[in-house]
Amino acid sequence: MQSFEFSEHSHRRYNALSDEWILVSPHRTKRPWQGKVEKVSDIKRPEYDPNCYLCPGNSRAAGLNNPQYSDVFVFQNDFSALVSDVPEGNFVQGELFQATSERGMCKVICFSPRHDLTIPEMEVSDIRKVIDVWCNQYQELGKLDYINYVQIFENKGDIMGCSNPHPHGQIWSQKSIPDLPDKEGKKQMDYYCKNGRTLLSDYLESELRMGDRIVYSNDYFVVLVPFWAIWPYETMIISKRPVQNLLNLSDTERTAFAEIYRQIAIIYDNLFETSFPYSAGIHQSPTDGKDHPEWHLHMHFYPPLLRSATVKKFMVGYEMLANPQRDITAEQSAEKLRGLKKIHFSKHS
Repeated sequence: MQSFEFSEHSHRRYNALSDEWILVSPHRTKRPWQGKVEKVSDIKRPEYDPNCYLCPGNSRAAGLNNPQYSDVFVFQNDFSALVSDVPEGNFVQGELFQATSERGMCKVICFSPRHDLTIPEMEVSDIRKVIDVWCNQYQELGKLDYINYVQIFENKGDIMGCSNPHPHGQIWSQKSIPDLPDKEGKKQMDYYCKNGRTLLSDYLESELRMGDRIVYSNDYFVVLVPFWAIWPYETMIISKRPVQNLLNLSDTERTAFAEIYRQIAIIYDNLFETSFPYSAGIHQSPTDGKDHPEWHLHMHFYPPLLRSATVKKFMVGYEMLANPQRDITAEQSAEKLRGLKKIHFSKHS
C-alpha cells in the first residue's frame, strides 16, 4: 500500500492560528513553472512627482498640503474608512439583522520622501524609521479610550488596490477587534492556557527544527512559508522572542525587524524580476488595556503572483464557495524563495 506523501497527494492542512483548513493539490502541478513565463519592465519613476499627492510639499484633498518632509511622514487619511465622531448606536431586528456603530481612525504613513523607492530599495536605517513610527502610532492610538485594536498594513502594487505608487502604508485603528486578529487571539489564548507557552513559540521551534519551510532568518526574526499558507508565495515573519506587540521590541530587535522586512521584499522582487505586489500586515495584541501573554507578534505577507510577473492567483469557484486551495505546496514555494539571492536584482546586482 502506497504511503501518504505531502508532495504527491491531495490533502487538507490545518491553520492553527485561525482554526481553518486549506486544500492542497500538489499532483495538479508538480512543477509550478510550467507554461510561458513573462517578464515586465517596471516603469522607472522620478524621485519627485509633482502630481503625486503623497510627495513632499504637494497638495492633498480639501486643499491640504504635505510638509517638506525628509523622513517618514504620517497624516490622518483624507478619506478615512473609520472616523472618531460616529454616534453610539445599534440596530437589531430579530436574530438575523444586526448592526452596531463603529468608531476609529485611519492614518497614512509615507515611508520615504522619495517617490521612486519601495521597501526592498530602501536602506535598513530608513526602514528602521518606519518601524519606529509604527511603534509610536501603536502607542498613541492605543491610548485612546475608543481604540481597542491597531492594524498596521501595506498594500504594494496596483493589483493589490494600491492607488498610489509612492512608498506608503496605512494604520487603521478601531473600537472592535477585527475578525482575523480576533480568531488568532482566541486560538493563541486556548493554546497558552493549555501549555503555558505561546502558540507561535512552539510552532517556530518546530519549523526551525524541520527547516523545509524556512526562507530567511536573522538573530531575532524568522521569515517562513506557513504550513497552512494559502497564497502561492505567502510568508510570515515571526519574532524569535515571544513579544506581545511592537512596544516590547528592544532597540536591536527593531533594527532586525527592519532588516528582515527588507530581505523578504528583496526576495519577492527577485522571484520574477519585477516590483512584486503584496498585502502585508502586522498582527499583535489588542490595545484594550489588558495584558495579553498569549499574543506573539508576527507579520503576514500575501502576494498574488503565481508563475510570473503577469500570472496571478485568483480566489474563485471552489475557493469562494467552499475552501481555500493551492497547488504548490508550502515546502516547494519555500525552496524556491530560499534559493534567491538576497541582493536586489535591479539596483545592486
